[in-house]
Amino acid sequence: MAELVRLPSPLVGLRDQRLEPYGVELLLKRDDLIHPEVPGNKWRKLRYNLEAAREHGFGRLLTFGGAFSNHIRATAAAGHYLGFETVGVIRGEEHLPLNDSLAYATSRGMVLTYLDRATYRRKTEPDVLAQLSEQFGPCYVLPEGGSNGLAVRGCAELTTEITTEFDVIACACGTGGTLAGIAAGLGVEQRVLGFAVLKGGQFLDDEVRRLQREAVGEVTSNWAIEYDFHFGGYAKRKPELDAFIADFSARHGITPDRVYEAKMLYGLFARIEAGAFAPGTRIVAVLS
Repeated sequence: MAELVRLPSPLVGLRDQRLEPYGVELLLKRDDLIHPEVPGNKWRKLRYNLEAAREHGFGRLLTFGGAFSNHIRATAAAGHYLGFETVGVIRGEEHLPLNDSLAYATSRGMVLTYLDRATYRRKTEPDVLAQLSEQFGPCYVLPEGGSNGLAVRGCAELTTEITTEFDVIACACGTGGTLAGIAAGLGVEQRVLGFAVLKGGQFLDDEVRRLQREAVGEVTSNWAIEYDFHFGGYAKRKPELDAFIADFSARHGITPDRVYEAKMLYGLFARIEAGAFAPGTRIVAVLS
């Protein structure tokens, strides 16, 4: 599949008159163009995990996610292209007909199973994993959202592709893996700003620290997370977010994903307009 992946992903300037009064330059890292079915941070997170699964002799991947999980979709697609069987463990009860995300996953050969929410919260505990192993056989287990030490390693490579000088890089934050990797790969005087897409996502601070320790053996101090732009929670939306997406699409011909990137861009524009960045700051926003 590596030969089908477009790397490095493009870096393009964004001219937006709303930013002109603040003297801030905004660039877009178009990780969404890496692959139509395994875009952006999904490929970066999966890459080294897929290599590890192959090296350890696993022919089946098992992972976790909600009913609208992009990670579930991406894992199904990667398994399809690379010859892995895939199992998706979905939070909550089955609802038919399947939504577009889960229907796509099954079209790529993924077998879906469901855990009630109480059991799902215990998904990393040995008894739950043992039950899944008994049901599906030996599997290479990917965590929810795909974030682990190998995923952080893959995400850190994003920064090496940017040859233009910049001050800040912004990304959406669901499980913390992308932010942890980007922060680990940054140069001196650069920083990363994450925008949590989850309500009550303050646990992400500890999760980023854990992932960095697992991946690089230390915690960096060049990152922060904004928690005020979740719009009610994961995959939730409000009219002002929908209006922002429609306006951004009309101005730039790019329709940001409402679950992740739209919230990050909305929050980034709000922080710029609030004077959070000094004139002359160059920001890279990651679309994935």
